[in-house]
Amino acid sequence: MLLTVDNLNVYYGGVHALRGVSFTVGKGEIVSLIGANGAGKSTTLRALSGVVRPASGSIVHDGKPIGGLAPHRIARLGIAHVPEGRGVFANMTVRENLEMGAYTRGSRAEVAESFGRVFALFPRLSERASQMAGTLSGGEQQMLAIGRALVQRPDLMLLDEPSMGLSPLLVDEIFRLVAAINRAGTTILLVEQNASMALSVADRAYVLETGEVVLSGMASELREHPKVREAYLGEGAV
Repeated sequence: MLLTVDNLNVYYGGVHALRGVSFTVGKGEIVSLIGANGAGKSTTLRALSGVVRPASGSIVHDGKPIGGLAPHRIARLGIAHVPEGRGVFANMTVRENLEMGAYTRGSRAEVAESFGRVFALFPRLSERASQMAGTLSGGEQQMLAIGRALVQRPDLMLLDEPSMGLSPLLVDEIFRLVAAINRAGTTILLVEQNASMALSVADRAYVLETGEVVLSGMASELREHPKVREAYLGEGAV
């Protein structure tokens, strides 16, 4: 497994945000975490990328324990985090934002190669390379956030709520791009409020409720699970 999380516990003050969360992500997979707001999905990604420190439990990436490491060390090990809300630097250009993701690359040639891959995947970013990121549309900002992560050439991308605030057409486009990134070799752990889209692109999925994993399985199987259909897909139990 590329990523193994075992019995992960996270607290925010006195709030027990993650309660013994365990899951795996295999190399080449898209694995989705679905659940209601406050279920612990984003907290899980923050723990994996080092933004929050777990109280207990283990996180193993590519055979190495990474739980509790600083975010910059985790990034250098091949994990890129695309945060909820995109987190682009509004007063910097598109190119400057992408350069912020390039600090883990070893040479100018590697950076140039990474930029070429990102611009091939997101032609609009190439067209707007000199434009201030804050003037981009929501969809373009999401592309930029993903592109900035891809410049790192990660083996694992943590993708948090990529459809948030986007129109249905843009959501479809973003998820087509997510699938293309995965086909090109990047493993993806996806947190997504839009359970239908998340399950449509994922190989496997886990359902979180109040900080605990309550269901797991193949995405196609969970798509037909009565509880998932009723609680997250708005289709009613059958």
